[in-house]
This record gives sequence, structure tokens and C-alpha cells, in this order.
Amino acid sequence: MFTTFRGGQSGGWKVTSIARVKGETLPKVAALSVISSEAIALPLLPSSTAWRLAGVVSNLRYTEREEKDQLAAVEPKLGRSEATHAALIPIRKTAAWWALTQEERRKIFEDKSHHISGTLKYLPAIARQLFHSRDLGVPFDFLTWFEFAPEHAELFDELLGTLRATEEWAYVEREVDVRVVREI
Repeated sequence: MFTTFRGGQSGGWKVTSIARVKGETLPKVAALSVISSEAIALPLLPSSTAWRLAGVVSNLRYTEREEKDQLAAVEPKLGRSEATHAALIPIRKTAAWWALTQEERRKIFEDKSHHISGTLKYLPAIARQLFHSRDLGVPFDFLTWFEFAPEHAELFDELLGTLRATEEWAYVEREVDVRVVREI
């Protein structure tokens, strides 16, 4: 199942900000559509979509069984009614990251950066889904979609600060922070 994030003039989420964190940003848009389908969703009209990013949910690559069980016990589902704020964080890692073996990436991901263990405390306030996009011809390797209630916005910023301060983030060459609110 593909998920396509389309930035344009209309969509279910109103864009409140698009910030360049590292590398090139994305063009400013008014709204974001999130579409899950069996194929990558194409723009409705060329002029209505400024950018399109697609990804797929895949197997967990750096997560061990105990970690997976811990996450499953506290991880909230997307689409909760109170989660009217969200963020799309597209990331591209460096060639040096991809030159590492899976075992070497795992050591940086969890043993050194504590990507899972260090972020468990932010659950269940913040829901998230990782989409892999490296092999789909889009300019990012990963798209992470986060949803949270307005009162958890500062907690979400803390989570991002925690992740961006790790050794793993030294391997990020492009990152954009797209903030949205649900159109009701």
C-alpha cells in the first residue's frame, strides 16, 4: 500500500509552516493531502499540486523483538480525533549512511542514538508512521508522519530535538519540517 503526500492548494490538512532543517526545502503550499492507495497517487491537475512525495510501510529494519513489543504496547494509531496537529518530516540520508552495513546502521540507530528507547516516553501522546521511499524515485529516503493533539505540540518539538541531537542525525543531508492542522 502506497501513501502519497501531495502539497498543493487544497487538501485535508492546512499547512501552517514548511521549514528547511537541512538541505533544500520544499515549495510553500497551502494544504496537504494524504492518500493511501494501491498505486502512487498522481496530482489531480498539474497546477493544483506543487510537490508529491510517496512511500510505503515496510518491515522494521533496525528493531529487535523486545523493542517491537515495547512499541506495540504503547504506540497509538493514526487518525485519533484529538490529534488535529501533524507533521510530515521527509529525510534523505547521506551516501556514507547507505555505505554502512545493516548491522553498522543498527548500532548507530539504537546502540548509540537510542532512537527507540529514547523516544518511548513520547508515546502514546504522539502517533507516528514511517514510510520508506528511497527506491520510489522521490528525493527522500524516509517520510515520517506524526499526529498529536494541540496540547502536545511542545512535547513533539522536544521529541524532534532529541532525535536531531543524536549521532544518527549526522547522516542526514536533507530534512524538511512540514507542520499541518486538520481541516474540519
